[in-house]
Amino acid sequence: MTSPFAPAVGLGNCHLQTIFPRFHRPEPWIHTQCQWLQTPDGDRIALHTPVKLVDDSERPLVLVLHGLEGSVESPYVQGIMQSLLARRFQVAVMHFRGCGGVPNLLARAYHSGDSGDPRWLAAHLRERFPNTPLMAVGYSLGGNVLLKWLGEDRDDSPLSAAVSVSAPLDLHASCRRMGQGFSKVYQRHLLNSLQQSLRKKALDPELAQQMPALDEQRYFSDFRHFDDHFTAPLHGFLGVDDYYTRASSKPLLRHISTPTLIIHAADDPFVCPSAIPTSDEVGPDVELDITSKGGHVGFISGSLWRPEYWLEQRIPQFLAKQRVARGR
Repeated sequence: MTSPFAPAVGLGNCHLQTIFPRFHRPEPWIHTQCQWLQTPDGDRIALHTPVKLVDDSERPLVLVLHGLEGSVESPYVQGIMQSLLARRFQVAVMHFRGCGGVPNLLARAYHSGDSGDPRWLAAHLRERFPNTPLMAVGYSLGGNVLLKWLGEDRDDSPLSAAVSVSAPLDLHASCRRMGQGFSKVYQRHLLNSLQQSLRKKALDPELAQQMPALDEQRYFSDFRHFDDHFTAPLHGFLGVDDYYTRASSKPLLRHISTPTLIIHAADDPFVCPSAIPTSDEVGPDVELDITSKGGHVGFISGSLWRPEYWLEQRIPQFLAKQRVARGR
């Protein structure tokens, strides 16, 4: 049984929890193979797997959804792949459209409520591996997408278990939180990355004509401006408020009927405390691990000299429990 989370000695601050893995694990160490899948709308998404996938009823396949501007090389993705493989799970990492340094083919990209792509991918995987239980883990943006997907599908979900970590469940509140204090540093870093990704895509003249002006710096001044001028119009929303309302997963949590674990830290610098759900706001199949500390996708225990990545113990433990329950 995994012990309750306690921050590492020397890493009690939420920002240290959030930033430390980038310095402690700066380079990817799990090699993967990439398969490009053509989407029904003529685009492409990348699926990364560390080993060849097989149809095996005893080895569930865990689909990993990364966070904003993340990829298979993100430290948290590398860590969970290693941990799941050691416990005889299969793993596949979906890159949201345009992530991983390779532009996608359409003007649209991905967003915090983009449940369509993982739903389509899950159907594809179920067709290829009909006897293999399918589970999923989502981090940050990917966690919100996962919870929204589960809430929308209700009893029809193809997943037998799921885990969401540090999800921005209420996008209105998260946007406000990212504009406060040191969180502005994270906002600036992510917006710079998004701008660079769009510049790569704009090298295609046809796509460039469909996008707002990338040199208009006010569009990149904060998430609200960016989402109003890029995310919303490129993905069929009426504006930023319509996007934040329709893409937030919190209103759907009570409809989830898949065994699901939500892990969240009260000191998360990306998410307002008001967004954290209570037991009254989730369905009976949803378990909450709400800790006082942990930062954003941090949860580093042990000590500064011997850090331990608690998520890489807690997530496989929960999924293994569901695997046993399913086998009964």
